[in-house]
Amino acid sequence: MAHIARKRFGQHFLSDGGIIDAIVQEIAPQPGDAMVEIGPGLAALTQPLVERLGRLTVIELDRDLAKRLREHPQLEVIESDVLKVDFAALATRFAAPLRVVGNLPYNISTPILFHLLGFAHLIADQHFMLQKEVIDRMVARPATSDYSRLSVMLQWRYRMENVLFVPPESFDPPPRVDSAVVRMVPLAEPPTVDAGRLGEIVQVAFSQRRKIMRHTLGKWLDAHGFAGEFDAQRRAEEVPVAEYVALAQAVPPSQ
Repeated sequence: MAHIARKRFGQHFLSDGGIIDAIVQEIAPQPGDAMVEIGPGLAALTQPLVERLGRLTVIELDRDLAKRLREHPQLEVIESDVLKVDFAALATRFAAPLRVVGNLPYNISTPILFHLLGFAHLIADQHFMLQKEVIDRMVARPATSDYSRLSVMLQWRYRMENVLFVPPESFDPPPRVDSAVVRMVPLAEPPTVDAGRLGEIVQVAFSQRRKIMRHTLGKWLDAHGFAGEFDAQRRAEEVPVAEYVALAQAVPPSQ
């Protein structure tokens, strides 16, 4: 019986064989890799991956799809919302850095990226299919229109590259947007910083991104006892990642 894509899960199933081959080539799976696939769906990517890996762990929320996937003897199926999955426990069980891949549900792609951010030290690399405009923000440079909170929070921790364009007709049903595949490799020696404090600073800075930060981040820094120098006569998109990280390191901890 054919599976009907469910809107509430943001399901768009990859169906273009050429695109699937190109994604697998970018991932370059090797036998024995500790790989986890998020949202395997109808196994379009799952099948060529497990053929090369031998074993594959998949995370699937849709119970009907999870039941179908369990019929494959080389798959370990975790039926769960990915936002509730403890990737640290998976890394401990594999005793190896994780390789995480997937066609992420576009309606919750950003929460998934932030969830995984907390496990970046346990991850070797990530390859995700996402809405192209999201990847444009992920890899954006300062002083560009796509540079955003997402850019800062991910570039602090990963080296990222847009590796493949994927048109809507590659899916069934076709989404109304262009897609792309991003490669995310955690930095070997990222700056040491409180991620919560960095996130707070960046969120305040971008709260009114078209205005200068004097009345947003400038006031926040004053209220939090920051005694250093910071040019608040700029817009949030003009401040490099390293400068946001330095601010988060310099602001006194909350009492």
